[in-house]
Amino acid sequence: MMLITGGARSGKSRFAEQIAEKRGGDVLYIATSAVTDAEMAERIRFHQQQRPAHWHTFESHRDLGDVVRLKQTEFPTIVIECITTLITNLLFDMAGEAEPEAMDFTAIEQHILAQITELADAAQHCETEVIIVTNEVGMGIVPDNLLSRRFRDIAGRVNQQLAAAADDVYLVVSGIPVPVKTSA
Repeated sequence: MMLITGGARSGKSRFAEQIAEKRGGDVLYIATSAVTDAEMAERIRFHQQQRPAHWHTFESHRDLGDVVRLKQTEFPTIVIECITTLITNLLFDMAGEAEPEAMDFTAIEQHILAQITELADAAQHCETEVIIVTNEVGMGIVPDNLLSRRFRDIAGRVNQQLAAAADDVYLVVSGIPVPVKTSA
């Protein structure tokens, strides 16, 4: 399992895609985004057009451990893009329309971490290379509102869990991948 992290527009997705392309063969691209408005629909469409035609896309943000287990024998490489979006979608799945002050962040975090534990376990014990992309959100200022602070905290703990489970971890800075943890 490989984890690739970095800031927004750092080049982390491009790096993950380059690794998958070099491995050759069919790639399962698990996209965790959901269409929430016209701008997001355009982003998704742009990313779909950038991927090679022979790659297979699976769109979901739930139960990805099950997806990895089910698809591992079909594809030599699985790319999951991106964990930060998965966290956002799971958070809002559980919170619904609740205001941040009314959200049970402990239950939300436990649910998200359980999903990540299942994913990490599946990725560690499968027959294929799993490349996971996530945003590093903890290097900036402390957010000024409750929801953003809680999101940052959950994302940081999720990234720590994935990095601990990964064989290789890269931080991408301005398009340059920097090895953080390598199995070689």
